[in-house]
Amino acid sequence: MPAASTKASTTVGAASAIAADSPTPEPHAPGTSAYRRMCVALFAAGVAAFALLYSTQALLPAVSADFGVSASAASWTVSAATGALALFVLPLSALSERFGRRTLMTVSLTVAVAVGLLVPLAPSLEWLVALRAIQGAALAGLPASAMAYLAEEVRPRALVGAIGLFVAGNSIGGMSGRIVTGWAAQLWGWRAGLLAVGVLALLGAVAFRLLLPAPRRFTPGTLSPRALAATVRGHLADPLLVRLYAIGALFMMVFGAVYTVIGYRLAEEPFGLPQGVIGSIFLVYLVGTVSSAAAGRLVGKLGRRGALYLAVTTTAAGLLLSLAETLSAVLLGLVLITAGFFAGHAVASSSVSRTATTGRAQASALYQSAYYLGSSVGGTLGAIAFHSGGWAGTVALALLSVLGVVSITLYGTKVARAQRRSLVVRTGA
Repeated sequence: MPAASTKASTTVGAASAIAADSPTPEPHAPGTSAYRRMCVALFAAGVAAFALLYSTQALLPAVSADFGVSASAASWTVSAATGALALFVLPLSALSERFGRRTLMTVSLTVAVAVGLLVPLAPSLEWLVALRAIQGAALAGLPASAMAYLAEEVRPRALVGAIGLFVAGNSIGGMSGRIVTGWAAQLWGWRAGLLAVGVLALLGAVAFRLLLPAPRRFTPGTLSPRALAATVRGHLADPLLVRLYAIGALFMMVFGAVYTVIGYRLAEEPFGLPQGVIGSIFLVYLVGTVSSAAAGRLVGKLGRRGALYLAVTTTAAGLLLSLAETLSAVLLGLVLITAGFFAGHAVASSSVSRTATTGRAQASALYQSAYYLGSSVGGTLGAIAFHSGGWAGTVALALLSVLGVVSITLYGTKVARAQRRSLVVRTGA
């Protein structure tokens, strides 16, 4: 018996030594099957998640008509989802450190899709808003984990390309979800539109789970609320990070207000567009894909603050142009608003990663919280402004948000100049 025990102990010790000596697997590289599967899987996840997140936005006029509610009341079907995502993205980022990125993304998408298939059955606006809030909270697990998964599993030189495909999936999902719901609603009603998006998201979620390679470089961590709170406090004590969070929230307030209300404006006279055509207006999102990709070059030429000034100028010009009563002017205004917003968002979000020297995942999660909170607040306030003052009221609210971005950027420029002068005095240069 002692000999057997000694032999077993020796075997366990040898196995532990082998495990300890095993090298960490190499990250996936472009050109490999695993890398291709990973990119396609996360693209599919992005499409599914963001098609669900904004699925009711193009349908708001139809929802208002069916339930007999105002634009501001119907807008809560969008704001509840984005607001819940904003609240849950930080705690779910902590859960992904403990239970794994792929596990959390799988659970998040599964819950969100299941709720998405129930949403068309909502018997009242209150039920619809509640289900959308649950859906938004579930979807918070995707952005909280996807970036960390890629950073762990992909070679550093290939990381930008992999993240780019995930972000492309986000924008295409948001765009396609609105277009699908718009045309399906025109043919069969808004509930059919939501069901169509639910089925699209189900297909994306299945593709994600079948294709995503198992993590090979993830090391589970411990859940420490105290350490998480300390990291968050540190980020919120950094003035530059706080300014970047505010810029992201204000930009998204503009975007949320405009795209929540634009369907109502285009459905009214002098435009009178049908639901399917209104949904197709979201093809303008493709402009944002181009402008966000160009943001890096803009920062290289103009600097971060210069790029932000250009973004807010473009956005403000689009808002003013959208006041015209011709469809071509409104569409051009939407193009400028979308280009300015995506460029500004790209500059602010990339600056967060560069500014945070520790706890980058939590710094990015805080930015996402501010970003989606801005979307939630902007959508609701934009609808209230539209109800009170028409499209001009929504534009006035959006211009106030743009002014906020300008004020923060000007203040940041003043602080940077003061720091440079102080450095010159101290060094005697």
